[in-house]
Amino acid sequence: MQTLPVNGYDIAYLDVGQGPPLVCVHGTLGDFRTWYPVLGPLSKKHRVISLSLRHFFPEHWDGVGDDYLMAQHVADVIGFIEQLKLGPVDLMGHSRGGHIAFRVAEQRPDLLRKLVLAEPGGDLDATLSSAGAGPGSSAIAARIPAAVEKVKAGDIDGALDLIVDMIDGEGTWKRLPAAPKQQLRDNAYTLIGQVGEKRRPFSRSEAESIGMPTLLIGGGDTQGSLAQIWRVLAQHIPGARTAVIPGARHWIFDQAPQEYSEAVMEFLGA
Repeated sequence: MQTLPVNGYDIAYLDVGQGPPLVCVHGTLGDFRTWYPVLGPLSKKHRVISLSLRHFFPEHWDGVGDDYLMAQHVADVIGFIEQLKLGPVDLMGHSRGGHIAFRVAEQRPDLLRKLVLAEPGGDLDATLSSAGAGPGSSAIAARIPAAVEKVKAGDIDGALDLIVDMIDGEGTWKRLPAAPKQQLRDNAYTLIGQVGEKRRPFSRSEAESIGMPTLLIGGGDTQGSLAQIWRVLAQHIPGARTAVIPGARHWIFDQAPQEYSEAVMEFLGA
């Protein structure tokens, strides 16, 4: 683990392999460990740089403060890439991290070569409702306040059960091995910040503004809004490519690491 000072905060990250730089941004409840299952395959041809966002592990945040904001995390990723001084990088984000990566691409296209969005999280506004999914808050977002109350009451596992089962199906939390469970527990208090993070919904004009080569990738068995959003965005990001990993759900790279890595490497090498 290394750290890089960005916007007054020490961003922790892993730096593995050699080759064109690929910066990886985790999603809700994740951290730089999120990408462990694919570090091996991806680092054979790429310098993989996996960061932990502000207030995520290795920090053990208590949920107090006013800087857990989508705009702050976007600014931090922009600052991180600038601090690396590697020139344009490839950027990959998963879930909430996919939303962050989308915003980085929207705001600072000069920093990026290619963009990979793995089931980006968020909502669609009315300009995208005709593209296959209506506007409004996702079922996952609706569950977060209830999960936050459990976190505040000290029921960490109860909170994570709510969120994980909503994303990947009932009973998923109970079936998770010990290590993934602990990673999620380490970041449970970030749910408190996510309630007021001020995340904007995706709009058609924003999607149409993405100019670099983009891959949107999803699990074949993902359900709900997470299965819709990336497909809708792919219709409006110019020249976007798509890949579906059969049999996988939202944590695609954890459930099918080789297939996921092959899809990403084929795109990055094209």
